[in-house]
Formats: sequence, C-alpha cells, structure tokens
Amino acid sequence: MRALEDVFDRLPQSAFRQRFRLAAADQIYLRNKGLSTVLEHARDFVKRRIAPAEPTNDGKQTPFRGHPVFTAQHATATCCRGCLAKWYAIPTGRELTGSEQAHVIEAIGRWLRSQSVDGA
Repeated sequence: MRALEDVFDRLPQSAFRQRFRLAAADQIYLRNKGLSTVLEHARDFVKRRIAPAEPTNDGKQTPFRGHPVFTAQHATATCCRGCLAKWYAIPTGRELTGSEQAHVIEAIGRWLRSQSVDGA
C-alpha cells in the first residue's frame, strides 16, 4: 500500500484528478453535517461499494455528483478497485482489509479538509 504522501504528490500530475472541486452545495453539506459525519458516510460507501473482492459495477459504482465523498473519491483515485490498484498498490480480486479501508478514508478526509472553506 502506497503512503498517502506519495499518492498526493502524484495526484496533481493527473489532469483528470485535478479537475475535481467541491460544488457549493457540497461545501454547504460538509459544513452543516461536519467532517466526522461525512467521513462516517464515506466508511459506509467504501465498505459497501469498494471493499468487496468483486464490487458490483466496479469502475462505475461511484457517482460523480450527489455527495461530497463521491467527488473526493474521484479526486483521490479511491473510486474503484482499478484506481486503488493503480494509485495505491492495493490488489484487486480480494476484499479490502480494515487497514486498507482506513487508508482510503484517510485519503478522502485529507482531500475534503483541503477543499473546505472553514477547514472542517
């Protein structure tokens, strides 16, 4: 598993990853719900959509809009198992471990904090 510092050093080199920003509605949602609640949502999304060995619709399971976590997942390449393999060196074909899920959540949280107007 690659260190977050290494991944976050490489993310700016991807034009695709760099285009993601939190929409105004997502900023408001994050501010109103708070980062801890939004990260609880992220834990649930990751557990259900990313952690299984063979996720349903892998590569298409993360919407581009509708929740701040979805935007963060695309921005941090934590949106599907293929991206986790490419960017984080987390193998496909097996369930994510607890520490791997925590690593994904840490990446999402780091990006959300960087996008928050008030530093959530």
